[in-house]
Amino acid sequence: MSSKENTLYDFAPVFEKGLLEELTLKAMMMQVKQGESMINIGQSIRGVPLVLSGSFRVCSMNEEGQEMLLYYVSPGESCAMTFTCCMSQHASAINAYAEEDGAFLAVPLHVMDEWLMKYPSWKDFVMKTMLSRFNEMLKMIDSIAFKKMDERLEAYLKQKSKISGSALINLSHQQIADELATNRVVISRLLKKMEDDKKLLLYRNQVKLLSEM
Repeated sequence: MSSKENTLYDFAPVFEKGLLEELTLKAMMMQVKQGESMINIGQSIRGVPLVLSGSFRVCSMNEEGQEMLLYYVSPGESCAMTFTCCMSQHASAINAYAEEDGAFLAVPLHVMDEWLMKYPSWKDFVMKTMLSRFNEMLKMIDSIAFKKMDERLEAYLKQKSKISGSALINLSHQQIADELATNRVVISRLLKKMEDDKKLLLYRNQVKLLSEM
């Protein structure tokens, strides 16, 4: 069995046998390193990623060039924004970065429509991906509009810990501020208060969540 077939093992309960065989033949295996940019705004998208390992951060950007976190993509998932850009043949509206070393299969654009008609499991996967990400973005909008920054920060740290599978988060205060579209002073003040409340411990460019979080 090839390495690509081995990596598709996790998709076996989701996709038909014929689709798995076509993925093996037509999708390209891609490796990425932590921090590497996968997709940039304005870039022409020629394939949709199916994440096999690692996790990826998807961000939008405002007119001032400030990025805002939209959602994360984990193994067994894909990126809804990539689907929409691919299927409408529009340039990328998002930036995407590898949170850690990982791998994904790039599904070429020319098979997208064909598979939607040919494989019910592919259509179901695409629709569920788009619905899931849409709901995540609605939650993000709700968070920005109605939640206080301390609530947003706590939810962000918990999500980050869940994605990485670790209580230790390797980010500076500035990086956290950038992803939450605020400034470093606000984040530093809130993190210090959370440390005083024994919810976390602060280290240089690291945050460790405690069980009380």
